[in-house]
Amino acid sequence: MWRQLTSHWKLHKYSILLVLASITLYASFAYNLHREDFIKLLTLSIALFFLCYKIIQFQKWNFKFLLGAGILFRLVFLIAEPNLSQDFYRFIWDGELINNFKNPYLYLPKVLIEQEDLIIANAHELYKGMGDLSPKFYSNYPPLNQLIFAITAFLGGKTILGSVIVMRITIVLADIGIVYFGRKLLKNLNRSPHLIFWYFLNPLVLIELTGNLHFEGVMLFFFIWSLYLLSIDKWKSSAIVYALSIMVKLVPLLFLPLFLTHFKFKKSVQFYGIVGITTATLLMPFYSSEFITNYSETVGLWFSNFEFNASIYNTIKYIAITFLDAKPWELIKSYGKITPIVTIITVLLFTFLKKNKDLNTLIASMLFTLTIYYFISPTVHPWYIIFLVLVSLFTNYKYAIIWSAAVILSYWAYGQPDFKENLSLLSIEYITVFGVFIYELVTQRNKKRLFCKN
Repeated sequence: MWRQLTSHWKLHKYSILLVLASITLYASFAYNLHREDFIKLLTLSIALFFLCYKIIQFQKWNFKFLLGAGILFRLVFLIAEPNLSQDFYRFIWDGELINNFKNPYLYLPKVLIEQEDLIIANAHELYKGMGDLSPKFYSNYPPLNQLIFAITAFLGGKTILGSVIVMRITIVLADIGIVYFGRKLLKNLNRSPHLIFWYFLNPLVLIELTGNLHFEGVMLFFFIWSLYLLSIDKWKSSAIVYALSIMVKLVPLLFLPLFLTHFKFKKSVQFYGIVGITTATLLMPFYSSEFITNYSETVGLWFSNFEFNASIYNTIKYIAITFLDAKPWELIKSYGKITPIVTIITVLLFTFLKKNKDLNTLIASMLFTLTIYYFISPTVHPWYIIFLVLVSLFTNYKYAIIWSAAVILSYWAYGQPDFKENLSLLSIEYITVFGVFIYELVTQRNKKRLFCKN
């Protein structure tokens, strides 16, 4: 036993030291970081990205080592309260509502909190933790996500920390599932299976999913599982799982038109039918006459009321205010009406101008569609980039990984009054991202030309 340990140490000592260093930094991030301390946040993030790169570089063919390292990093956060996001308070609140047989799409927290007989556990602490914005709006989390909230609130034993731990375990298990199906999908696409660890060990993934309890990881688990099923021609099962992904987060809805040219017409109709039936089944327990109105209004706010870490929108806003004397509150509403139209046109262009019959091409179309959507969106929270990171691993493009590191600059706003952004830092972020994006587009185009000539 001792000889085995000694031998293992000699073979992997540098990698083990890098893992130990990462654990120390993640512990500091989880338990000793205030989001107002941007310098410390930035320093920790840069160091963790560097360590991530070196660990994968040294151990990319050692599956057990990388899987174990990723799990250890996640366990560091196990009992930590999220320090960069307040969303988890609303998750628990919605879960408690369901457990008390109340529809979270029909009740505003700001109204419920006034009731004397409110039986939600830790109601006042949850309400205060949400901040000023969330209590004013109906819940915008899809039904399957709500069911997960209900289960975590139930298993959490009526305590906030208990619910946090259950949510965190759920998200960690989803990430392990992504590694499992992601490696299989990479092999089916003739790509190196070690690439999945650029997701599993990515500091942004660890910080925003495991640390801050965003459920993109659960959505992506179903999404990658669905693509894997598609790769082995189990398209009916794929449709069911794809619907589960949509019912955790709505983002995969964006890609549905692309399947029209991936399948033949008859099969695409059947695929959409299965997705629709599965979605409707999950919606039924929450449906009421007010549901559609409340939900659509809440989702619509993301297009016309909120702005954060935007690229093209911030450029337009600067020009409009500086040279055209535009009013910011009027501009965001006008821009919000245009964004869905541009998004729909983008999806339709990738649907009918790209040959999406091949799964590789379909995934590339998904990557570019989502990228353009984020480029034009007025709100791009850091955890949104995680979807791009995972999808990019199945293509020849890596700009999303660069973006996952550069997006840390947007965290400056977290420590400022009213989340005031630093446009200079955002400029650095997006100059970097657009630069790498354009470089890769040109490089890949030249490679295709060379291949065609040969």
